[in-house]
Amino acid sequence: MIRQITFCSVLLLFCCSSDPDQEEVKPPVTTTDDFLYGADLSYVNQVLDKDGVFKVGGTTKDPYKIFAEKGTKLTRFRLWHNPSWTKEVYGDDGTQLYNDYQDVEKSITRARAEGMKILLDFHYSDTWADPSKQFIPEAWTEITSIEVLKDSVYNYTFKTLKMLNAKGLMPEFVQLGNESNCGMLYSEAPEGFPNGNGCDGQWSNLGQIINAGIKAVRDVAATSTVKTKIILHVADPKNVDWWFTNITSSASVTNFDIIGFSYYPLWHTTVTFNKISDNVAAFKSKFNKDVIILETAYPWTVNGNDGYNNLLGGTPLSGYPFSEQGQYDFMVALTKEVKDGKGIGVIYWEPAWISSKMKDLWGTGSAWENAAFFNYNGNAMKAFDYATYKY
Repeated sequence: MIRQITFCSVLLLFCCSSDPDQEEVKPPVTTTDDFLYGADLSYVNQVLDKDGVFKVGGTTKDPYKIFAEKGTKLTRFRLWHNPSWTKEVYGDDGTQLYNDYQDVEKSITRARAEGMKILLDFHYSDTWADPSKQFIPEAWTEITSIEVLKDSVYNYTFKTLKMLNAKGLMPEFVQLGNESNCGMLYSEAPEGFPNGNGCDGQWSNLGQIINAGIKAVRDVAATSTVKTKIILHVADPKNVDWWFTNITSSASVTNFDIIGFSYYPLWHTTVTFNKISDNVAAFKSKFNKDVIILETAYPWTVNGNDGYNNLLGGTPLSGYPFSEQGQYDFMVALTKEVKDGKGIGVIYWEPAWISSKMKDLWGTGSAWENAAFFNYNGNAMKAFDYATYKY
């Protein structure tokens, strides 16, 4: 079970432990525009289970409530096929899987209860799918026919969404593939497997795989009150035009709704920060699709809070120091860029991945706590306010 967060009631506020940077606890805020201020909260359940504590003004609080009350409109959750390793990394202490169907259903339930919309991210893998790897689920490795692979993708996608829909949890958005720069389902593919590696010329296979997922989403949505929109996703804006040109022409994939891309400006340096609006507008015009930044992040410090080395660092962008103010200013400026290009949203990747006793394949704690929206006392920081800035 999820460890229950302790709440301090109004009458007991003065009994709660004080915090050196305690601030006044403000009432919930609302935003009036339709822009999707988003957060990927895929790690939240695991962090809570492993003694992570989230606060506002020194008061411990449910992180789902924190994000909703501070203006987050959309929560993104990744789904792995059979992530048995998320239990195995804890050895004998492992009790459950994370980012599997049950965990995602729990996340969606809690986020929806706070009034936030949902984006479900199908990785079509048992582990991380990204530009450097697109591993095939173990259950599918013996497939040798593209027809069987299409059926597997369709049935898995359909079954997942049908179960969610039956519980009133149909996502408003579904992402088919994660940072699919070359495609999906190809890393270390066994001989004879019909992989979808577009960089090796397998655009036809990739198109059939994606179209199978699209059909599954449309078929479930046809029976639901939620008419789910479909997103395709690549990393780095420099790859968007090339990839979506190929996916719509060589792969014959057109029945999707939104172009999504990751933009980490400390890593993705080809497209400069002040050209994001131009790029978003160009993608929207050329492909006649809405555009969203599915992942971004920026550090507020170079220091860590545990023994797990942090992923983000290096040289800060000019005008955006690695500080609480710098992180906030970055988010405001990036949101302005996307809005100026007529994009529909910005999603921050794992702003709640704080230090705790959680483990992944590479360490214990967090490789991202210096880029989270909480300081090392556990308190929500200024970056949250980008969602309620008067644009």
